[in-house]
Amino acid sequence: MPRSTIRHAFTALPIALMLVLSGSACSGGSTGDDDTVRFGYIADYNGASLLAIAEKQGLWKEAGLTPQVKPFNNGPVQIQALAAGDLDYGYIGPGAMWLPATGKSKLIAIDTLTYADRVIAKPGMKSMKDLTGKRIGVPEGTSGDMILNIALEKAGMTAKDVEKVNMDPSTIVSAFSSGRIDGAGFFYPAIDTIKKKVPDLEEIASTKDTGDAFPTAFVAGNKVPEGKNLKVIKVLQQANDWRHKHPEETIALTAKMLDVTEAQARADASHVRTLSTKDLVAKTRNGEVDAWLKKLGDFFVRNEQMDDNPDPGEYYDGDLYEKAHGE
Repeated sequence: MPRSTIRHAFTALPIALMLVLSGSACSGGSTGDDDTVRFGYIADYNGASLLAIAEKQGLWKEAGLTPQVKPFNNGPVQIQALAAGDLDYGYIGPGAMWLPATGKSKLIAIDTLTYADRVIAKPGMKSMKDLTGKRIGVPEGTSGDMILNIALEKAGMTAKDVEKVNMDPSTIVSAFSSGRIDGAGFFYPAIDTIKKKVPDLEEIASTKDTGDAFPTAFVAGNKVPEGKNLKVIKVLQQANDWRHKHPEETIALTAKMLDVTEAQARADASHVRTLSTKDLVAKTRNGEVDAWLKKLGDFFVRNEQMDDNPDPGEYYDGDLYEKAHGE
C-alpha cells in the first residue's frame, strides 16, 4: 500500500471522530498540568488491566490525580484524540507503534508483550496462498494489519495479492461471521466472539509463531508536561507490579471493569506476557526495549508505513521511565 494511502487512512479519521469526542467526558480543552488524567484504552486485558488496578488500589488518588477513562476500538483512533487535545494518554498495540515513531505521540511505558494477533480464514483455507484474490478485513494501522502484512511477507506475497478491506473491529466480527469477507487480520479476544458463530475457522498465521517480541505500550500527547507524565508513569509502574504479583486478582478486576466473565478475561490474558517494572527498567537500560522497537520499525519501513526508522530514543522516553522507578 502506498504511503499516501496509509497516511490518508490515519488523517481522514478525525473529522467525524472529533465531533463526537468534543462533547464527551474526555473533552476539556488543551492539555495542561492539572490533576485530571484523560486516559483512553482498548477494552481488553492489555489495555484495561492496569487502569482497573490503579482505580481499585487507589493509586490515582495517592498520586494526587483524577482519572477520566474512555474505551476506544483501536490505538490509531486514540492517537488522533491525543493530537486533537481530547485525551492526555492512551494505550496502543504493536501494530500502531509506527505512530509514535513518526512523532504523533510520545511512548512513556511498555505494558506487556502480546501474542494475540492472527490471520483467520474461512473453514478449509489452510494457507496464505488460499487467500489469494480473497476479501480480507483489517483495521488498518493496528496489530491486525501488522500480522496480515507479516504473513503476506513470509508467504512471498504482497497486499496486491489479496483484496484488503479496511474495517473497524466490530464490522470485522459481523462481516466474517456472515461470510461477507473470506479472512481477516485480527486479534483476540474479538476472535473468540467470531468463533461462537464460526467455530471451525482457520488460524493461518500468528504472532506467536514468529519468535519476535510484540510490545504493547502507553502513550502520551506531545504537549503533556513531563511532570504529569512522571506521575502517571509511577501509577502505571505500581499497577504493573501489582498485576505481576496478583494475576488471578487482576483477571477478576479486569473482568469487572470490562463487564465480561472471568473466564473470558482469563482467555484473553493467556495471550499476554507480563513483566515486572524492575525487568522493564533493566530491558530499557540494556537496550532490549529499543531492539524490540527498532525491529518493528524496520517492518514498518518495509511495509511503507514509515519513510525511515528513527532511533527509539526519539519517541520512547526510557529515561523518564527509569526515573519514575527510582523515585
